[in-house]
Amino acid sequence: MDLTFDEAEEAFRAECRAWLEAHRPDPPLPSGDTREGFELHRRWERELYDAGWAVVSWPREYGGREASLWEWLIFEEEYHRAGAPQRVTQNGIFLLAPTLFELGTKEQRDRILPAMASAEVTWCQGWSEPDAGSDLAAIRSRAVRDETGGGWRLSGQKTWTTRGAFCDRMFGLFRSDPEAERHRGLTYFLVDLHAVGVTVRPVERLDGDEGFAEVFLEDVFVPDEDVLGGVHRGWEVAMATTGSERGLTLRSPGRFLATASRLVELHRGVRDVADPALEDAVVRACIDAEAYRWQTFWTVTRLAEGARSGPEASLVKLFWSELDLRMHETASELLGCRAELVEGPTADWMKGLQFALAGPIYAGTNEIQRNVVAERVLGLPRR
Repeated sequence: MDLTFDEAEEAFRAECRAWLEAHRPDPPLPSGDTREGFELHRRWERELYDAGWAVVSWPREYGGREASLWEWLIFEEEYHRAGAPQRVTQNGIFLLAPTLFELGTKEQRDRILPAMASAEVTWCQGWSEPDAGSDLAAIRSRAVRDETGGGWRLSGQKTWTTRGAFCDRMFGLFRSDPEAERHRGLTYFLVDLHAVGVTVRPVERLDGDEGFAEVFLEDVFVPDEDVLGGVHRGWEVAMATTGSERGLTLRSPGRFLATASRLVELHRGVRDVADPALEDAVVRACIDAEAYRWQTFWTVTRLAEGARSGPEASLVKLFWSELDLRMHETASELLGCRAELVEGPTADWMKGLQFALAGPIYAGTNEIQRNVVAERVLGLPRR
């Protein structure tokens, strides 16, 4: 595994660094989980797209630069180093798009990807249900064949839908064969949230953001062209998506390297704290963020050699979710009573902590991920 970048890759780094420094919004945009903030982020995503930075690793025909995975990692490092806005297109470009490239038809890619890259159409994920969170195979939302219309009728409820209150479309699993075993008889659908029969209800959070939503479907028609990966093959398709969600694309190391750097600056600026344990925690954050970067290099090396992401993605998810939480908890201890401020120069740490607390839950709870690691990576028996 080569941990160095060549001359062309360093030139790519310099180009994206210069562009980001010249174009990043100043002052920072409001939260993308508010209605106003979402629209402002959408405009930023369009600016990225117009300059060729929205999806650097995609084919040019879909708005990309055909950059290598190494160059994508460089862009991610520079994006987070610059403090650029959160990507409100992330569920589309980081989760659905890799699945489309792997299992979608050319018609689906041609129709969906350009509008996704430009933020003309934004996507949310419709997996969890009131009685099916981490146990995704327990979903009850159903799909019934519409023989007369050439499609399907969907009914049910999805919850914890990130930015579902603002998005245009949703990808999700539905039970298309109620007689099949739990992990069978599921189909992966692409749903228009503006279709007749769809009701989106925002779920207001403690921090006041309103992007979370419940989505109710009552006899919603979805055409056959919006089935991804084949009828009754939804579990296989969903596992391809979770490999992206838990592994490489959703949480690049650049995010944690930037947070560790900010943590170091915070520690330097807090003169009234002299606690060796906190100093050790700051050092550990830097070491762990760098370790995650190197682990990602290993993953990219394997992918470049033709390997596929497997159950080891659960190990990755465990690591980054717990790293993120530890870093924000360390920041809170450094700030003391100031950690509770929701306005001012330290407010981003509180916002980050609130989100980091969800890390061990979303993308599959860490308890479930430990089961996956035990059974599928270590080969331990099920109890």
